[in-house]
Amino acid sequence: MESIIYYILTVSLAPLFPAVIDKIKAVSVGKKGPSLFIKYYDLIRFLKKELVYSKSTTWIFRFAPLIIIITYLLALLFFPIAGEKPVISFNYDFIVVVYLFALSRFFLLLSSLNTASSFEGMGASREAFMSFLAEGSLFMTFILAVKLTGVPSLMGFLGNIGAQILWHQAGIFAIMSIIVIFMILIVENARKPIDDPDTHLELTMIHEVMILDNSGPDLGLMEFGSFLKFLFFGGVLSRLIFPVDYNIGALNYLIFIVGLFIVASALGLLESISVRYKLPRNTTFLISSFAIATLALIFSIGVK
Repeated sequence: MESIIYYILTVSLAPLFPAVIDKIKAVSVGKKGPSLFIKYYDLIRFLKKELVYSKSTTWIFRFAPLIIIITYLLALLFFPIAGEKPVISFNYDFIVVVYLFALSRFFLLLSSLNTASSFEGMGASREAFMSFLAEGSLFMTFILAVKLTGVPSLMGFLGNIGAQILWHQAGIFAIMSIIVIFMILIVENARKPIDDPDTHLELTMIHEVMILDNSGPDLGLMEFGSFLKFLFFGGVLSRLIFPVDYNIGALNYLIFIVGLFIVASALGLLESISVRYKLPRNTTFLISSFAIATLALIFSIGVK
């Protein structure tokens, strides 16, 4: 029951963290910035609007937002929020989670291609290529965590005991894992320097260009799905940065949320001082994350 309460509460807080990023970016340039509840207002605004469908779209375009949001909600059921036992947990559950993300991306790509738009097809092509490299880095990081903790599940290496083992066994590998997951978070959430969520130039967009034809509640579901995706990867970072266990569920949860705020703030600061990469540099960025994860796994062979 406690796991379900944490799950519902955390999902309800998902729109808060992207708003923190926008707030930090605005404050860094001397502006007041939007309210921290702006994403909630946006979701309500989307729900009030009407749905508009192109004549070229089929049932795939109509059902894709619902399938995407369901896959993200399912993936979070496996996450050990605040180090507590998740709603669902079993050996090698991280493989299921990765494939749930792949399934959501598959329907996102189908949805964008279903519009018969050359711009959205271009964005889908870029997304497919970058996600292919990002998934490799994610798998290597999870395998590293399994190697160090000896427990093949998200609960095993992100739970209260497993996360501490990662630091006690070899802190350098935990640091390398944090770097890789942060790089994956940037890619998966289409943030700078890989993508710019604030731009509307078709030739430079990746994620935004794929949802140009979505409107109303469908666009709201797409946006909320992106919030949940940030929640997952930000949660992984929060657990790795603060692998604490005070034997008080509420205190552990508070630290977990603080960790999410820190991750969002760090990303906001990074976006404030960085510019969007040219597309060829995105490949270098992704290969670098895979190289770091692979080297960490190789060097960990001698660690017991």
